[in-house]
Amino acid sequence: MVSGPIKNDMSSKSRLASPEAGAEIAAPTAPLRLQAAKWPDLLAFAIFLGLLILLVLRGASAMDYNWQWTRMMPYIVRNVDGQLIPGLLLKGLRVTLEISFFAMLIALPLGLATALLNLSKRPVSVFIARLYIELIRNTPILLQILIFYFIVAKVIGIDRWWAGVLTLALYEGAFAAEIIRGAILAVSRGQWEAAASLPLGRIDTYRFIVLPQALPLMVPPLTGVLVNVVKHSSIVSVIAIFDLTNEGRSIATDTFMSFEVWLTVAALYLIVTVSLSLVAAWLERKLEHGSST
Repeated sequence: MVSGPIKNDMSSKSRLASPEAGAEIAAPTAPLRLQAAKWPDLLAFAIFLGLLILLVLRGASAMDYNWQWTRMMPYIVRNVDGQLIPGLLLKGLRVTLEISFFAMLIALPLGLATALLNLSKRPVSVFIARLYIELIRNTPILLQILIFYFIVAKVIGIDRWWAGVLTLALYEGAFAAEIIRGAILAVSRGQWEAAASLPLGRIDTYRFIVLPQALPLMVPPLTGVLVNVVKHSSIVSVIAIFDLTNEGRSIATDTFMSFEVWLTVAALYLIVTVSLSLVAAWLERKLEHGSST
């Protein structure tokens, strides 16, 4: 039984840490340069954020807007008899996270299956995979969710919540499939040849050799897919699912606090997506460390 991927060109990394590396010992100074390079990025981000805040304030001033931030707290969290109860925005955020979670839970296996079909030597399998990918990637997601809700959901008998989840899963699964396919193709051809010399079937070759080496290559772009699931989940508001965006629209319509509501909604989305990006960056470092040992 094979317990891990076959290593070949990974040995170049180990030579950097060996005493025979000579002048290459200077490589560990790279993190210092990387850390120093972060300061211009942080400064540029601070300038951009400051200009954005200034633009919002100038726009509100030109409209003679009356800020009412104190009225926003009950829509985030309320204190009822000493107990904190989620407001409408947090309830909408929970719906957004639930839809995003189940959509990604379906999209990743769907993307993997589609990628494997696309890499198959059977023309029918390749045709089915390419048809799905091209059909999804080249039509608007708004059109897809309307077709799925008004036609497909009625045929298979599911409610609007699952219609939204499956639409997002199908949409993001097409992009995940191309990412996974690209990562698999990036694995060295020598690994396939070495696996062919072992008593391994095609499934075991993928399981023990190809996918463990392709996984570190998948994580960064799949992070973008995960973030897109959260952002694209706002599309479910068009089929009357009260997610974060729909709750924000309802509150802004009732209270006329457009700036406060939409800035708060944007901040909640930003907290979620940045948190996902940080977790993915940590996972990427762990995978890189594991592959280098």
